[in-house]
Amino acid sequence: MPPAGDAGSPQDIWAKKNALVAQALAEGFTAARVTTPDAIPQAAGRLAEYVAKGRHGQMGWMAERMGWRGDPAALWPQARSVVMLAEAYTPPHDPREDLEWRERGAVSVYAQGKDYHDIVKARLKRVGRWLIEQFGGEIKVFVDTAPVMEKPLAQAAGLGWQGKHTNLLSRDLGNWFFLGAIFTTLELPPDAPEAEHCGSCRACLDACPTGAFPAPFQLDARRCISYLTIEHKGPVDPELRPMLGNRIYGCDDCLAACPWNKFAVQASEMRYHGPHRAPPLAELAALDDAGFRARFSGSPIKRIGRDRMVRNVLYAIGNSGLRELRPIAEGLTGDPDPAVADAARWAARRLA
Repeated sequence: MPPAGDAGSPQDIWAKKNALVAQALAEGFTAARVTTPDAIPQAAGRLAEYVAKGRHGQMGWMAERMGWRGDPAALWPQARSVVMLAEAYTPPHDPREDLEWRERGAVSVYAQGKDYHDIVKARLKRVGRWLIEQFGGEIKVFVDTAPVMEKPLAQAAGLGWQGKHTNLLSRDLGNWFFLGAIFTTLELPPDAPEAEHCGSCRACLDACPTGAFPAPFQLDARRCISYLTIEHKGPVDPELRPMLGNRIYGCDDCLAACPWNKFAVQASEMRYHGPHRAPPLAELAALDDAGFRARFSGSPIKRIGRDRMVRNVLYAIGNSGLRELRPIAEGLTGDPDPAVADAARWAARRLA
C-alpha cells in the first residue's frame, strides 16, 4: 500500500477510485464521483456577491467563514480529492397533491421521515472507514452542516448541474437527491464536470409561488418558502403570508416541476418516507414544546422548534378558508411567543 497521499501509478489510482465507487453504491448511495478541492474557483466570488445583495436573509452562517465556504482547499489544506455522493429520496407521490388538503399542512418531501443528516452521515462514515482500511490516508465527511458548497462541488464532479432553481439536478437522477462529501488526502482521478442542460425551460421558475427567482440560476432566499418556514425568525412579511398556502415546512414546487424528474430513480432508503406527510393543522396548533419535541424526535423538523412550527401552522390555518379552524387561531392570540400571537391574530382575521 502506498503511503497516505502517495498517488501511486495511474493504474493504482484508477483501481482505488473504481473500488471506492463500487463500495459507495454497495452502501446504498445512488451515485459517486470525484473532484478536487480547487475545482470551483468561481464559488467564492458568487458567494460574496450573494451575501452583498442580502439575499441570504437571516442566514448569518452563510456570511461566516466565507473563506472556507468559498474555497474547499482552505477548509482542509491536506485534502487532495473530494468524493461527492448522491442519495436519492424520490417521493412515491407528487408532493403538489398535498397542497390541496386545506386542513393539513404540507411538509417538504425530504423532511417527512428520518433526518437525512443522520442517515447520510452514517453511510459516509462507513464508506470513509472502508477507504482508510483499504488504501490508508485520512478523511473528513460532510453533510450539509459545514462550510462546504456541496452543489458546485457536485457539478465539478459530474454528478449533475445547478439548474435554474439553483438546486442540483441530473439527467440520470432528476433532482430528488441528497449530497454528501468525503474529503481525503488520497489522490484519486477526478471526473469531468457536468454542463448545464436546462435549455429554454423555465418550469421551475414559473412554479415558484412567491417569485423567489430574480433571474434564472439566482435565488433570493428572502422570498423562498423553504427559507421563510424554516430559517426565518419572527413574523413573515404579511404580503407573503397568503402565498405560503398550507406549506408549514419547506416547499417542493420548483423541484416537482422539473421535467428531468422523468428520469428520477426510486429511493432505496424507506426511512425518508415517514409519518410526517401532511399532518392535521389542528393537531399541530395544539402542541406545546414538549409535545412538539416528542412528535418530531429524529426528524429534521425538530430543529425549528415549537414556536416557529405553530407560527407556520397558523399561517396555513389563515389560508385554509375553513372557518371551523378560527377558534384554534383565536385561542393562540395570547401565546407567549410574539410571532405566534401575531400569526394567530392574522389567521383569525382572515377567517372572520
